Order: sequence, then structure tokens, then C-alpha cells
Amino acid sequence: MEFNVQYILFAFAPIFIGFILWEVWYLKGRKTEFPTAQYSWADTLSNGVLALMHEASDAIAALGVMVIYNTLFGFHLFEIENTVWSILLLFVLQDFLYYWFHRASHRIRWFWASHVVHHSSESLNFSTAFRQSATYPISGMWVFWLPLVALGFQPETVIAVVLFNLAYQFFIHTQVTPKLGWIELIFNTPSHHRVHHARNPEYIDQNYAGTLIIWDRLFSTFVEEKDDLACEYGITDQIQTHNPITLTFHEWRSMLKDMSAPNQRMWQRLKHLWAPPEWGKQEAPINNDNGFMHTKPQS
Repeated sequence: MEFNVQYILFAFAPIFIGFILWEVWYLKGRKTEFPTAQYSWADTLSNGVLALMHEASDAIAALGVMVIYNTLFGFHLFEIENTVWSILLLFVLQDFLYYWFHRASHRIRWFWASHVVHHSSESLNFSTAFRQSATYPISGMWVFWLPLVALGFQPETVIAVVLFNLAYQFFIHTQVTPKLGWIELIFNTPSHHRVHHARNPEYIDQNYAGTLIIWDRLFSTFVEEKDDLACEYGITDQIQTHNPITLTFHEWRSMLKDMSAPNQRMWQRLKHLWAPPEWGKQEAPINNDNGFMHTKPQS
């Protein structure tokens, strides 16, 4: 992978840090107005360490991923040169696939085991964008871009567009930006993303967009931020720690524990991998004597 592609997010780092410093300054004296946007040393440091762990794992995994991409590219369907129009098309297609990756990351526990890290803070500010998991290469985020390579988009260009999409998303992790008028109809905005990070029953698992909110509007996963319903951040089963290692692996450990629980058939054990994260949480499957399944509430 070329240097200027692999390190796109590092090139944005001074801009990201500048916005964080500005937000810290802006939030001073506004604790009553933005109580869950305030920076704390523990949360911010945890976010930074998680970001470094994420970048390190991505750098290691990139070697293998690029081998897979380049091998697949040898069988691509179309010859697609890098032009303004082809890159614009790639941007739209990648954003479409990002929507499905993001939706899968909430509704399939295998992917949620990585993505839960990003949602585990009870605060939301620019530094929350840094809160990423080192296990994305394991859960398989890279798999979602394979169709783009198979079509004929050059692997380096695909990766570049993915990284620019992620760079855009840094700027929607804030509570200080109000609604943005007509822009809200097309693009993912801070208002839309506040809803996405909220754990309120009315908001949870909505607004999966990367850059374009049109996908949520098309696939009925859009919810508008309501003035009379403040967002509560974090996850429904909140983990009370700032330890980056615990944050990275706690859901993997929980998933494996659920899979190894007694009185389950093999299909039930495996279902913990692809079922929604809440599957099996409310009721525990057990076998009765005649071999039929029934459930009982967990204590």
C-alpha cells in the first residue's frame, strides 16, 4: 500500500487535534448546556489509546488485506480508470456498502463485538471519533469492500475512499453543532449521528449512514433528533471502565461465554455469532426431557 494512502488519517491528525482543542475551549463554562459533551482526562486518554491500538492493528492487517485485494483485482470485471467521475461513483458505492457494514455492526453480534468499543463512552465529543477497536480486522470490516475491488476499482483507490469517508465522520461526533437545514436531508450530520450514538429506546440502532443519510431514509432506519428528547450516550449494558484492553475485548469474552453456556444445542451456540447482540440476553434456552426447546427468563 502506498504511503500516501495508508497514512491518510495521520495526515488529518493536526486538523482533528485542532478541532478537539477548539471544542475543549468552547465547552468551558457550558457544562449545564452540554453535560455529556465535557472532556475528562480518563475518557479522552482512553479514546487516544484505543485509536493508537486500532491504527497499529490496521497497519499489521493491511499487509494481508492488500494481498487479498490485489489477488481479487486480478479477476476484476471492468477496467475502471481513476477519473473524477469514477471516483465519485466509487464514493457513492462505498458509502452504500458502509451503510450495510455499519448496520451489520449493530445487528450481528460478531461485528458488534468490535463496534461496541466505539459506543461504550457515556460522553460524545470529537475525541469519541478516536474510540475504535483493534479487532476490526478480525471481525472483517475489510470484507465489505471486496465487491468494489471485484468490479474493477483499484485497491489503493478503494482504501483511500474508505479513509476519506472515515475522516468525514470525525466531524459529526459533536454536540455543539446544531441542525444544518437542507444539508440534513442528504448528508450525515452531527444531529443525525447524535441519534445514532444514543441509547434511548426511541433512538437506538438508527442512522447508520457514513456520509450520505439517504441510505437510512431509503431503508427505513432514519430517526430525526427531537428537541424534547435528550440523547443518553453509551450502551444498554454499560461497562464501567476506561481500560482500553477491557473495552476492546469485553464483548468478545461475553460472546464466547454465552456460546459455552450449558444446555444449548450446537445451532444455538453458533447463533450467538450472527444473531443480534440482544439475542439470548433476556431468555436462556434450555432443553426439556423430551428434546423440545423452551425458554425461561434469565436471573
